[in-house]
Amino acid sequence: MLRSLLGYLLLCASLSADVRLPSIVSDGMVLQRDVELKVWGWADPGEAVSVAFRKQQLATTADANGQWSVHLAPLTPGGPDTMEIKGDNEIVLRDILVGDVWLASGQSNMTHFLGRWQEAYADEIAAANFTTIRQFKVPTRAVLEGPQDDFPGLQWKTATPENILEFTVIGYFFAKQLHDRFDVPQGILFSAVGGTRIEAWTSAEGFKTFPEQLETITRNQDTAWVESVNAAAAADRAADGPRAETDRGLIGELTWFDPAYKPLNWKRIAVPGYWEDQGVRNLDGVVWYRREIDVPAALAGAQADLKLGRIRNADTVYLNGQEIGRTGYEYPQREYTVPAGLLRAGKNLLVVRVENGGGKGGFIPDKPYHLSARGQTIDLTGYWHYKVGDVRRPPSRSYKQGINAQSQPASLYNGMIAPFTNYAVRGMLWYQGESNAGNPTAYRELQPNLIADWRAHWGMGDLPFIIAQLPNFMDVDYLPVEQSNWALMREVQMDTALADPTVGIGVNIELGEWNDIHPGGKKTVGERLALQALPLAYGVTDEISSGPIFREQTIADGAIELHFDHVGDGLKITNGEPLAHFAIAGEDKQWVWADARITDPDTVTVSSEEVPEPRYVRYAWADNPDFANLGNSADLPAAPFRTDRE
Repeated sequence: MLRSLLGYLLLCASLSADVRLPSIVSDGMVLQRDVELKVWGWADPGEAVSVAFRKQQLATTADANGQWSVHLAPLTPGGPDTMEIKGDNEIVLRDILVGDVWLASGQSNMTHFLGRWQEAYADEIAAANFTTIRQFKVPTRAVLEGPQDDFPGLQWKTATPENILEFTVIGYFFAKQLHDRFDVPQGILFSAVGGTRIEAWTSAEGFKTFPEQLETITRNQDTAWVESVNAAAAADRAADGPRAETDRGLIGELTWFDPAYKPLNWKRIAVPGYWEDQGVRNLDGVVWYRREIDVPAALAGAQADLKLGRIRNADTVYLNGQEIGRTGYEYPQREYTVPAGLLRAGKNLLVVRVENGGGKGGFIPDKPYHLSARGQTIDLTGYWHYKVGDVRRPPSRSYKQGINAQSQPASLYNGMIAPFTNYAVRGMLWYQGESNAGNPTAYRELQPNLIADWRAHWGMGDLPFIIAQLPNFMDVDYLPVEQSNWALMREVQMDTALADPTVGIGVNIELGEWNDIHPGGKKTVGERLALQALPLAYGVTDEISSGPIFREQTIADGAIELHFDHVGDGLKITNGEPLAHFAIAGEDKQWVWADARITDPDTVTVSSEEVPEPRYVRYAWADNPDFANLGNSADLPAAPFRTDRE
């Protein structure tokens, strides 16, 4: 036994002596060109460490905490190359490229990966075989205790068929645009989480002028306190006892998805559509939908694709009594696979259990609803039948709330950004704001604050920071609106870019969808961000990288002339219809639609007989300015703006 103990101690000693690297410094990494590069890791205190790369030979000694680092002189693009790190052990890293590295961060629209858009980008996915475009993807990791120093167990992936579906859509098309343009390797650091606020991505140091957030961060660092709060919240809910199942569709003698169940008193309802718009009022709970579909003999037994658009909020789908898929929240597209052997010739029973906890429930319009196999498609829109399975009342009391780590200030910075800050980058991409849209005024400080915070931690000067401006979303207003939080958020994002020449912004005002916070068009978003990178990161200033941006107005003879920058060869209408979504007002700020026309290459003149003494103009000022149509000769859209600002 003594011999076994000695062997174990010797093994532990040898392991602790090994030089260790952060996971981002690994096989297949992309190093940033043209800047001094830090290579770092851990070893025993006092252990000698050497690094060899491209004829550079560097040596150092681990400090008292076991940390070591060396700095490589700037490198030219190319590769693949090999790096050797030696201490008491030796590590050889292979297939290293030198090029440009970009951090892609934010919330859900940045998280969308090509695997979720296989149909929309089928051609691009099929053609993706680029060994010099690479991604380092970080899983969701919220940490309250403080900044972390590594992403354990992660690795770089190439944009090749076996990996491409994991790539961020926006980051990939951004990188591909620059890769094709400059023939330089591109690395994407993919670190984003859906439904998150900007505060979670900012470090504790970044909140030095925000005492409320600093207080929260300090309190959250007390792990015992956080655990006690969460335990109390869990106990408070558990005190009510387990919730008995009350959905009649699940507790009867036969479930409502069972083909043997005989439906009685089911009513007709249109799909897509919300049940609150079809004669049902004040219903939060469960509604069951069913439809018999005729399947031709040629499709019997075939594997099939079932598209059910989007559903508010959660759904479980059954075909011929068998569950084929479920989704727990409203945002993902419903794309389910019908397994081979389940479809049969003739009548097939499709049943969908929809659960909604608030607002309108049902099937969201303007989405695909069909079943397809072997080149044939069965349309699923039209009339189904429904029955209410359960009606949920509001809670009888309020419950104690726990602490959701990823909603806390600094938590995502700690776990998903801090370990990157030793790794040199060319710049940052940022698609976020939806979760902060309820308070654009606060975002006016928070956005530039995050930019300054990240730049300070990287210590590489004013790194290019490129914002994806929020697109159009929600219902279309056909009269001018006074208030719009999404319009205000876009204004804040634009102001941040205009105030800092090293911040860019991609305008996406026409790429949204009224009924989907996760619209398509993400390839275009990525390519517009790449256009912004041209002047910011590559010094290309003789090309059009932006749509028209309002510069100033002049008032004369009952009209207002609006002058724009970034018009290229001139302003143009983007859709062939009359120029639209310009609102005009006098001192009273009573807004009406203006008559608008392009009168010079950089000028739009607006007027209205209803406003004889105009003072102010707004363009595309709404949550969803769907019919805004001003652009430039490069077919880039004009940015929304207003002239009535205080």
